[in-house]
Amino acid sequence: MKPNNVTRLLDSRGIPYIAYELPAEKLGAVDAALLMGVPPEQVFKTIVVVREGKGKPILALIPGPFEVDLKALARALGEKKLILPTEREAERLTGLQAGGISPLALLNKGFQVVIDETAILYDEIYISGGQRGLDIRLPVEALAELTGAEFADFGR
Repeated sequence: MKPNNVTRLLDSRGIPYIAYELPAEKLGAVDAALLMGVPPEQVFKTIVVVREGKGKPILALIPGPFEVDLKALARALGEKKLILPTEREAERLTGLQAGGISPLALLNKGFQVVIDETAILYDEIYISGGQRGLDIRLPVEALAELTGAEFADFGR
């Protein structure tokens, strides 16, 4: 595996992780879980969510089989209304391809990170490694600490 910004970041912080190379086409989290032979609920996808008013977009991490409950997420964050952008808009906002959007690739870019609270059921979860075809397994605590994430109940 060729190192990228995400793996270099994890290496530099001494965070243990395992990188999984997957086919480079856009895979959903459930398909990625099948390829890696892990429970789909442990593979978290990053969904870009936009605030109705001003403010940077939110990166919502939820288990592969789940959908973001926008009302629950808005309540958890004290927002009036949240909007799900199109895939193309999400790519424009993050500068990353759908299927490769990772909170670790967007550190210090001002995104608010929220992780569905089911993540705390696991010691480690799988997330995108910042490019299509790369998933990373890492400790939930380390992910939350690095990204300044909060946990909330918004996956359905």
